Amino acid sequence: MPDSTGPAPRRRTVLAGGAVGVGALGLRVGADRATAAPSRPAARRARVFRHGVASGDPLPDAVVLWTRVTPTPGSTPGSGRGPSVEVVWEVATDPRFRRVVRRGRVRTGPSRDHTVKVDATGLRPATDYYYRFRLDGQASRTGRTRTAPAPQASPDHLRFGVVSCANLQAGFFSAYRGLAAREDLHAIVHLGDYLYEYGPGEYGMGADNVDVRRHVPDHEMVSLADYRQRHAQYKQDPDLQDAHARYAWIVTWDDHEVTNDQWRGGAENHTPGTGEGGEGDYRRRRARAHRAYDEWMPVRLDGTAALGDGARLFRRLRFGTLLEISMLDLRTYRDQQVATPAVDPAVGDPDRTITGARQMAWLKDSLSRDHRPQWKVIGNPVMIAPVTFADLPDALVQPVNDVTGLLPGDGAPYNVDQWDGYTADRREVLTHLDDHQVKDTVFLTGDIHSAWACELPLDTSTYPVVGDSLGVEFVCTSVTSNNLKDITGTPPDTTSTLVEQVILANNRHIKYLDFDDHGFSVLDVTPARAQMDWYVIGARDDRDTAITWSVSFATAAGTSRIEQVDAPVGGDA
Repeated sequence: MPDSTGPAPRRRTVLAGGAVGVGALGLRVGADRATAAPSRPAARRARVFRHGVASGDPLPDAVVLWTRVTPTPGSTPGSGRGPSVEVVWEVATDPRFRRVVRRGRVRTGPSRDHTVKVDATGLRPATDYYYRFRLDGQASRTGRTRTAPAPQASPDHLRFGVVSCANLQAGFFSAYRGLAAREDLHAIVHLGDYLYEYGPGEYGMGADNVDVRRHVPDHEMVSLADYRQRHAQYKQDPDLQDAHARYAWIVTWDDHEVTNDQWRGGAENHTPGTGEGGEGDYRRRRARAHRAYDEWMPVRLDGTAALGDGARLFRRLRFGTLLEISMLDLRTYRDQQVATPAVDPAVGDPDRTITGARQMAWLKDSLSRDHRPQWKVIGNPVMIAPVTFADLPDALVQPVNDVTGLLPGDGAPYNVDQWDGYTADRREVLTHLDDHQVKDTVFLTGDIHSAWACELPLDTSTYPVVGDSLGVEFVCTSVTSNNLKDITGTPPDTTSTLVEQVILANNRHIKYLDFDDHGFSVLDVTPARAQMDWYVIGARDDRDTAITWSVSFATAAGTSRIEQVDAPVGGDA
């Protein structure tokens, strides 16, 4: 790997050839299918199974399977209408279903919005399977999924697509098209903001909020019917359908699955009360959002695929001895964000939390050296690396606060909605890594609509002269949601480049960031290293836009340091 001070990242290198390059060569599985005249059986299937199929949370012997049926024309999402029906599901080892290994039946109806979610068990580890659903003689499209390796297996590598922040109003989901066109992934990790709550005209593309596509329903999501309809709209996107049908997904939520900047008792984008402009009780609204998420996503809430009122989303998924993914929920248990971030010492108050006590204990157990796989990957909805200004050494913060009471720990943060607003929790995690000498920890993060590669020291003010990095963080760009370039309306590599330079100068642990682009990432993990490749799309309002490789960074095993790599991974797994 070249030294990190080497040539600047090549942001616009167009992909060529192989499984990795098919997106750039114009393969548009979903777009082509949507525009081609369907056959009569396909048209009938589309009427019954119009929201596609999906799988998720792969275990060595099981995987969650999902679909939604429309048994009658009036059984539309969120309507509460339609009959109760019995749906057949099948799992096979071949795409023509000549070797069916598991089959079952499940009832669904308006009480669960006609969604179907089952745990297909009794499967073999590290095996590709094909699945489908049947209702009244109609079969869904065929999905493909893959189980995790056996607990004691030693894979030579694992490869995951990584995405977050997909706002349908801000553009087409070309990033999902790029992932669906690949043949070399083991699963896709979605780090939150799978959908957005806003109504048309409230949050679209660019500074003018242009709606490339308009949300349904045509207002902000508040009711259970609203959340169900919005999930249904997203699930009808052809590129998203293709990505779900091609790979198992491992998901968590951030804030927009409920509403912007939510915390355990409220949200920035929630108006309590029942009067004019009121949106009711926040906890009831969140319960509706969580119920719709449970219905519409291929995920095990509370450890089960059975639908219910459970909302525990943090969980672990093991992939042999090489890797374990721990998916966090950083909204349900957090305290409210501080109001004046630059001067509020409450960001470091140990009584304030972003994880909650139960999840913090669980996370520290996930970051154990003795009984966990080699690589500890943390699915982290909001950024953990400090991004600060005027950072003083730790030894000086308390003496200054004894006089002024103004300085937060770890410098003045620029975004207190992430771990920068809850520095005591962050310090507890990093201290745990330091005290227990835990190696090979990778935080995989979304939320911030930009690309970052960061090292994680305990004290950023003296790093790297004093102290070690205790882990690394790779942050993926947004699928479509506005970044700095979009918000300011300035050309690429202008205002954003200036801001990037200022942040890099004030934060020596940050090795790379990109405020200009949208797209997806690929995380490839071997016993020797973990590498993140960033891919970017062109114009968000162009369904056929090109997809290009941007840059790659890697961390060698045992180092917790980041270096730039001159090529992405590729080829079949």
